[in-house]
Amino acid sequence: MHTDTRPVLDGTVALVTGASSGIGHATARALAADGAAVALAARRVDRLEELAKEIDGAGGRALVVEADVTDEAQARDAVARTVDELGRLDTLVNNAGVMLLGPIVDADLSEWQRMVGINLVGLLYCTHAALPHLLDAAANGPREVADIVNVSSVAGRVARNGSGVYNATKHGVGAFSESLRQEVARRQVRVSLVEPGATATELGSHNRPEIREQMAQRFTGVERLEAEDIAGAISFIVTRPRRMAVNEVLVRPTQQEG
Repeated sequence: MHTDTRPVLDGTVALVTGASSGIGHATARALAADGAAVALAARRVDRLEELAKEIDGAGGRALVVEADVTDEAQARDAVARTVDELGRLDTLVNNAGVMLLGPIVDADLSEWQRMVGINLVGLLYCTHAALPHLLDAAANGPREVADIVNVSSVAGRVARNGSGVYNATKHGVGAFSESLRQEVARRQVRVSLVEPGATATELGSHNRPEIREQMAQRFTGVERLEAEDIAGAISFIVTRPRRMAVNEVLVRPTQQEG
């Protein structure tokens, strides 16, 4: 009996936003290992080029796409370039995000604007541009299914003092994801929400020093997740057979209490 030993995602194309570091970087590597050609979208082109060289050197195929997804035209262009240069689009991983914590009273509104722009609006722009291609892939593609994976956070489930607007953006991602899931489920486009807990990435480094200190104290003695842990969850989601949709995955460090 012949057994097909090709990687599960062979012949498919994935677009990963925020691919220059952390979860996006690790996810792009994982999906390439699964056989997908991967479009790498972010603003830091030098990092994307290093990652593309690594993927290409391992026998994969990667496309560098410089894009600020908070700009509608750039988000649309990232999707268009992916389809034009890699031939199709089967998987979208909306990973680009920023976490700027602090009190709501007397907050710096520019921080709120950054979070809403990247975490929510950028995700909406990329999803809207990608949907026609994903629907086509589900109808005509090699796997007859397509995937949108939206990277949220534990903060999308539980609101905490000091993270109100970050909570708002991530709760919004969850609500949007579930509504879209219901809309496209019968058309074989799976919409999945991944909610990481404390993860060792650059995400917290953009906060003010006093916020970083508070975060360090909160997670004292907790072994944080690695980006590869979340990438593994995303890989699991998109490599399931077409009959199976993993709608939501909450991943926390073993020692994280809340």
